[in-house]
Amino acid sequence: MTDTVTHPGPIGLVERAINLLNRIPFSLIILVARCATFSVFFRSGLVKIQDWNSTLMLFQNEYKAPLLPPNVAAAMAASMELGLSWFVLLGLFTRLGVLGFFGMILVIQVFVYPMAWPDHIQWTGFMIFILCRGPGKFSLDYLLGRALKVRTVEPNDS
Repeated sequence: MTDTVTHPGPIGLVERAINLLNRIPFSLIILVARCATFSVFFRSGLVKIQDWNSTLMLFQNEYKAPLLPPNVAAAMAASMELGLSWFVLLGLFTRLGVLGFFGMILVIQVFVYPMAWPDHIQWTGFMIFILCRGPGKFSLDYLLGRALKVRTVEPNDS
C-alpha cells in the first residue's frame, strides 16, 4: 500500500487515515492487548486476596468449581490471576500464560457463569492475538529468543 493519495476530498482523507493506521507496529498493538489482559486478570486476583474469607465463601457457595475443593480452587484462581497476568504483561512465557487464562475462562463459562459470555468473548478477543501471533518485540520472550537465537516468524512489524 502506498502513501500516495490519489483521491481528492473525503476519500483521500480516509486513505491517509488508513495508511497512518497501517504504520502502527504490531508490537505496539499487541502490547496494548497484553496490558488489557494484565488489567482484567490482575485486578480480579487483587479482589480475591483483599478479602480472602469472602473469596472462600464465593468459591464454596457460588462458583462451585468441579473436582476441586473450594479452598484449592480459590487459591489456584488467585495465584493464576496474579502470577500469569505479570507473565503476560512482561511478555515472558506469554502464550502459556494466555493458555492458562483461556482454561480459566472455559471453566468459568461452562461451570460457573454460562451467561457471562459477553465478558468472556471480549477477553478472548484481545488474547487470541497474543496466543496466535505472540507477544511482539516489546517482550522478554522476544529478547530471550534473540539471546538463544531461536528463530520465530514475527508478524510484519513495520
